[in-house]
Amino acid sequence: MTMKKTCLLVLLSTLLFACKNEDKSPDVSGIKIDLETNRFDQDFFGIDTANLSQGLSTLQQKYPEFLSIYLQNIVAVDDETGVRSFMRFYKPVFDSAQLLYKNFEPIRAEIEKGLQYTKYYFPNYKTPIRVIPIIGPMNGREDMPKMGNGEYTPDFIGPDLVGVSLQFYLGRHFSLYQQEYFINNVAPLFRSRRFSKEYIVSDVMKLIVDDLFPDKSNTLPLVEQMIERGKQWWLLDRLLPSQADSVKTGYTQQQLDWCNKNEGMIWSELVKNEDLRALDPPTIQNYLGEAPFTQGFSQELSPGNIGSWIGWQIVKKYASAKSSATPEQVMKASAKEILEEAKYKPK
Repeated sequence: MTMKKTCLLVLLSTLLFACKNEDKSPDVSGIKIDLETNRFDQDFFGIDTANLSQGLSTLQQKYPEFLSIYLQNIVAVDDETGVRSFMRFYKPVFDSAQLLYKNFEPIRAEIEKGLQYTKYYFPNYKTPIRVIPIIGPMNGREDMPKMGNGEYTPDFIGPDLVGVSLQFYLGRHFSLYQQEYFINNVAPLFRSRRFSKEYIVSDVMKLIVDDLFPDKSNTLPLVEQMIERGKQWWLLDRLLPSQADSVKTGYTQQQLDWCNKNEGMIWSELVKNEDLRALDPPTIQNYLGEAPFTQGFSQELSPGNIGSWIGWQIVKKYASAKSSATPEQVMKASAKEILEEAKYKPK
């Protein structure tokens, strides 16, 4: 091969690689975010139970506002007997979490990166200044908070903090997740498969999206609720541009591939078989609720909550047509406007 041909091949390879890896997300490296980690989980389970009163007093000094929230609202105990009982029962869970999260820095750094994007797009938003890992109860679904759209979340957000409930991130094969009581009362297996480390940052940033633009669409017709959910996913994509879509959506990669391959068919079946203005809860639940699959589609390949994915595609089409619109303008656009302007007709 001649030197000229060799140089040409190298140049073409370089250009192809550059195009393939082009990062269209904004540069946020200059945006200052000081997010610290407060290891409440380690401090709480580090208390000497033989001297519980002193330990709680020390903890109160370190966490003057959060300790009472944790004991009263999260753990729901009101005396030292209850605290001691909780610590004894959940110490093995804490020990399991330490095997995965003794060093929380990589996760903190990823959350901080998401907050940099948040500040870039919404400079007036007051981002959290600390992330607090905890070990909380896991007795029933009521132990998991809900976001504005009713979706369960393992985490919580306060005026200046985000909390990460490590008991719900111990890996899909964690023994407690496989127990019949847990499956029936806390999270079925299709849900607990997402109780893994890679979902923490996405779950936290979903709280930020919900805090910025609470989803209050639960009284709207089906298609408008789909679009409102899609807006939430669209914004999450802006805040986590490098995160895998399978993690952000909660779909398996196989489910995501099926959706991408069959987008036209999914929309066609929806339009043909459903009233997109439907208000009845069963129809809404079928397309927007947590489930192993969506009724009316492949049980092996379709994801549950397929309506949010369709809503996401509609919002992407709208945002592409309105290329000069800011994320705030897209998020504040009504579902009706987005549907009309998107002219969504996938093949």
